[in-house]
Amino acid sequence: MPSDATMPRPRFARLRFRPSFGRIPASSAIGFLLVGIIVLATLFSPWLTSFDPLALGTDILAPPDAIHPLGTDDLGRDLFARILRGGRVTLGIGLFSAVIGVVLGVGIGLIAGFFGGAVDEALMRMTEVFLVLPKLLVAVVVVSLLGSSIFNEVMVIGLLSWMATARIIRTRVQIIRQEEFIAAAAMSGASRTRILLRHILPNVLPYLLASATLQVASAIMSESFLSFLGLGDPNHPSWGFLLQQGQLYIDQAWWLTTFPGIALAMTIVGCNLIGDGLGESRAIGGARR
Repeated sequence: MPSDATMPRPRFARLRFRPSFGRIPASSAIGFLLVGIIVLATLFSPWLTSFDPLALGTDILAPPDAIHPLGTDDLGRDLFARILRGGRVTLGIGLFSAVIGVVLGVGIGLIAGFFGGAVDEALMRMTEVFLVLPKLLVAVVVVSLLGSSIFNEVMVIGLLSWMATARIIRTRVQIIRQEEFIAAAAMSGASRTRILLRHILPNVLPYLLASATLQVASAIMSESFLSFLGLGDPNHPSWGFLLQQGQLYIDQAWWLTTFPGIALAMTIVGCNLIGDGLGESRAIGGARR
């Protein structure tokens, strides 16, 4: 008979609540590359060009050359410098708008999916009301009434972009709350708040990340649309503003719309590739114990 020293000690099961990420899909890798190039270029813009994006020049509507690689605008300003500066505005508005939408969507989705019943019914009916609203039309009307500013754009876009996240999170919460480890956590005396934040939220995080990247792309598109209509902040020109200004000279200076459009397309396509890759691949794990 084995002695007490050689007998194996009992191991107690420990619940672990961690989302698992596997291999990054090729589409997401391409998306990260595209977005990474744009982000790094805007962050390190002072080291990439010596031109002031607001400084007037003598070369009016000059085509791309060795001095101005992307040409100049109607006031002689270097387009490359202006695209880099405008990228900060566009990416900033897209990011902060997405943060507002994600926070609202996660909060509403968690509450609706976890509590169910009348709470779920009320929150989902409110979500459907927002879903049927013409998002861009409402944004145009509200920004026109409140005035053109970065703050107004961020708030309007963010408050109109939480619905998809809320529905995704609600669905995942409804699935996860049926898992055995949720019942075990409840039986151990864990409060509803702890179950939501400690056990459910980490398991919906992968789906949240996929939704958030798609939301950033949507917010950037919305901001560019508003700026193209002349509703952006004129003191902080974005890519949409550059496109709006460039269309006036599209017959004379093709580069004024081409290069801002390429930067905008790269960013939106990159964000969509990241979100689609994370959402469709099975690299995202289910609920983990």
